[in-house]
Amino acid sequence: MDRLVELDSLFAEAALETLYIVALTLGIGGLGGLLLGVLLYTTRGGGIAANRLVHVGLNLVVNFFRPIPFIIFIAAAQPLARMVVGVGIGNRAIIFALSLAATFGISRIVEQNLVSVDPGVIEASRAMGAGRLRTILTVLLPEALGPLILGYTFALVAIVDMSAVAGVVGGGGLGAFALTYGYRQFDPVVTWAAVLVIIAFVQMVQFAGNRLARSVMRR
Repeated sequence: MDRLVELDSLFAEAALETLYIVALTLGIGGLGGLLLGVLLYTTRGGGIAANRLVHVGLNLVVNFFRPIPFIIFIAAAQPLARMVVGVGIGNRAIIFALSLAATFGISRIVEQNLVSVDPGVIEASRAMGAGRLRTILTVLLPEALGPLILGYTFALVAIVDMSAVAGVVGGGGLGAFALTYGYRQFDPVVTWAAVLVIIAFVQMVQFAGNRLARSVMRR
């Protein structure tokens, strides 16, 4: 009975840690990915800030880091995490690694969705005298808002999946809880409890994202 009470408390704490890790990662990685994605789009040939050198450089960086499996990326990013956040293990380190990985992944999602925007709309904005920044903020991003919401929903689900390996570097969350109290103690009930909560969270996120995207695209 005492173990059940302790596990309930630890389970609730792990669920909150997962939400904290995912929310902070989406905030940092989402913003970084948006900025990087916009740069990839605007500096491409024919873009409103075309610059071949910058575009090729950004492409090389994104293509280098994006394919690395996250479990390997965590280990590779540990020295940099120590320099930036002061530690190589724990929640701060996992948030740093997740944010970095999310930035590169989301940047491609943003770029691909911006490419789908009708170039004529951009040209019309520029012809009316709008500057580059104003065109990006008032035309480009609003035109791609619906697909971007779907893209960020996909990214959020991926971040939840990646956060499950937080226990590998001493982080918390449901993944670490399932590993410590389920897998290592041969308790499938605990493992599946964590899995079901993660599934439920992902389903809610996907439903909310789809609904929000539909409402935006109907306008």
